[in-house]
Amino acid sequence: MLAASFGLVGLGAEASANTATAAGAPQIRVQIGQRYNRRWRNRRYARTYVQTRLVRRGYATYRETYQIRQFANGETSTTLISRVRVA
Repeated sequence: MLAASFGLVGLGAEASANTATAAGAPQIRVQIGQRYNRRWRNRRYARTYVQTRLVRRGYATYRETYQIRQFANGETSTTLISRVRVA
């Protein structure tokens, strides 16, 4: 009976050692969501061009020049560069 009790103590020591190492070093890393924000990541790859249009506001006509950027994710950004009164 004495040998059997030593055997159970030995198994208990191994079991506690295994749970301690398993808790200290995880095998799987789970991350919810995207690693980086896709909106800002895709801003690096942009096609840029300049477009000019004539706009009437009341009696005045203006020539507006825009800088248009098309991003890889389909988003577009429009910036007004200049507005000059034509007539």
